[in-house]
Amino acid sequence: VQLQASGGGLVQAGGSLRLSCAVSGSILDYYAIGWFRQAPGKEREGVSCVSSDARRKYYADFVKGRFTLSRDNAKNTLYLQMNSLKPEDTAVYYCAKFQGDSYDYWGQGTQVTVSS
Repeated sequence: VQLQASGGGLVQAGGSLRLSCAVSGSILDYYAIGWFRQAPGKEREGVSCVSSDARRKYYADFVKGRFTLSRDNAKNTLYLQMNSLKPEDTAVYYCAKFQGDSYDYWGQGTQVTVSS
């Protein structure tokens, strides 16, 4: 099982980025995938997640209306479109696979920095 997050970068406040989470095999078809972030000195927090059938999507209140999940099954990739970015969105973003009652595989993070 492999998950690889990418797409981070430096952007001005109000700008946009699209993060990608490339997964191995057909993981997207069988497992929920979540996005998390961790800012310096802060605890990791959940950002968004999608069910394996893509019918259920969850967004944390602090990103609702700004972030959008999508997926490309042919590319085994999950996307997180992030619009109207704020400096407080600055963090390392991770994607992870959910199984049972926990997230058991994590990709390496991608840094998102939003300047004011």
